[in-house]
Amino acid sequence: MADFSETPLMEITLRRYEKPTGLTERELLKKVCLSLGLLQPGDSRDVIVDILLVLEKSKQDRKELSAVEIKDQLLEMRREHGLSLNGTADSNIRRQLKRLRDIFLVEKIGNNYRVLEFMSLGEIFEHKIKKIILDAVLERNKDYFDAYKAFEK
Repeated sequence: MADFSETPLMEITLRRYEKPTGLTERELLKKVCLSLGLLQPGDSRDVIVDILLVLEKSKQDRKELSAVEIKDQLLEMRREHGLSLNGTADSNIRRQLKRLRDIFLVEKIGNNYRVLEFMSLGEIFEHKIKKIILDAVLERNKDYFDAYKAFEK
């Protein structure tokens, strides 16, 4: 019997929402996070949205930020908008940064973070998420369907 691990090598959750109209920048980034499975629908702990927003803003100046700088800026943003400070612990911010890195939206340079190569999120989606993650997952799924053909006869 073959050794079979149920731990995925890579995974992605994709959701389809209505067309984006009349949304603020933060609301759009929240939909991006929801559509990529980085947030669960109805999740009140949405610090990952603000992390991405802080990094998007720093991209305009082509500036890399440390985790401490990201936390300081997102705390300020959340206070300004009257948002809960739940999920703003250092450990959670690092965990969310890791999730953003795993899906290629963010990269770590030394001890600092930035949006991947200061690219637009649309470019990252096209060149990294679709071409690398999605294609790899779909190709492996096809391998399993093809392998199963032997049992369908």
